[in-house]
Amino acid sequence: MKTFTIAVIPGDGVGREVVPQARRVLERVAPKHRVALAFQEFDWGAEHYFRWGHMMPAGAIDLLQPCDAILLGAVGHPDIPDHTTLNGLLLPIRRAFDQYANVRPAYLYPGVESPLAGRKGGEIDFVVVRENTEGEYAPVGGFVYQYQPEEVAVQTAIFTRRGIERIVRFAFELAVKRDKKKRVTSVTKSNAQGYSMTLWDRTFQDVAAQFPDVETESLLVDAAAMNFVRRPESFDVVVGSNLFSDILSDLSAILVGSMGLAPSANLDPLRRFPSMFEPVHGSAPDIAGKGLVNPLATILSAAMMLDHLQVTAAAREIEAAVAAALAEGKVRTPDLGGASSTEEMTDAVLEKLS
Repeated sequence: MKTFTIAVIPGDGVGREVVPQARRVLERVAPKHRVALAFQEFDWGAEHYFRWGHMMPAGAIDLLQPCDAILLGAVGHPDIPDHTTLNGLLLPIRRAFDQYANVRPAYLYPGVESPLAGRKGGEIDFVVVRENTEGEYAPVGGFVYQYQPEEVAVQTAIFTRRGIERIVRFAFELAVKRDKKKRVTSVTKSNAQGYSMTLWDRTFQDVAAQFPDVETESLLVDAAAMNFVRRPESFDVVVGSNLFSDILSDLSAILVGSMGLAPSANLDPLRRFPSMFEPVHGSAPDIAGKGLVNPLATILSAAMMLDHLQVTAAAREIEAAVAAALAEGKVRTPDLGGASSTEEMTDAVLEKLS
């Protein structure tokens, strides 16, 4: 039996509710596939910040590095500025482990209603691939005359050909692996950002030439947002910068029914470091502690983790159980129009696993 060490960071708010539910599912399915999961929980996040002034300890990266993967719940607290929580935990982990590929699937499950009229289960099925370590989220900039009337803020986006090329290549390889529409859509804003985005466009064209069997499309980000709503069924793999793909993947999550159905993976595709898996939704302090949060995004993130660890059959089993529970329609959390609890939603998935 193969053993994987999983670092678990429940984090804040509803993250502390959904992570235990994902663990229930993992603990049910793993032994069936001759896999043992050794969980190491790290109580980092807002409470750690309130006590120590940091979201995680100074040696956090060293503690995470020996692990095979990281399962994260959510980060954020209403009494801490978002840029403090984000730059204090999530972004440092992504950069330290060069998790340059952020993968966010959008799939409309049968039995789930899209806010778009007339869309049926299975008709929306695409993946947003986000460059995850540079671009608009690069920590380059500063203030001049901070907190004074004439203060100036400088925020610099960093785009490298290496960074663009590797994420675009990842997107093409994913389109080939998915073997569906075999189409990659590049999202930029090169009409206004004449340096960084034209570098992106040129690099995209160079990589595309190496995949002649994959159809391509290039859209400005505003047109992409429009077409996500107008023709979501046309997309297969969408690749864009850190900022653009972050925004578009929230839109894609709502198109398939709920942020509670949106998993994600922060991948080091070269497998040098642990990759991290998390739901797209945040800590949702408005419903935290009420037992109402949808655990499926985290459960599906756990399935993505197993897939990355090459326990593919177990990953598919979890995905099938989620699909079956949603198709049956007996259990629905409030985000899906029902009144079921977090635990009841997980119970429905466990029942299908049985």
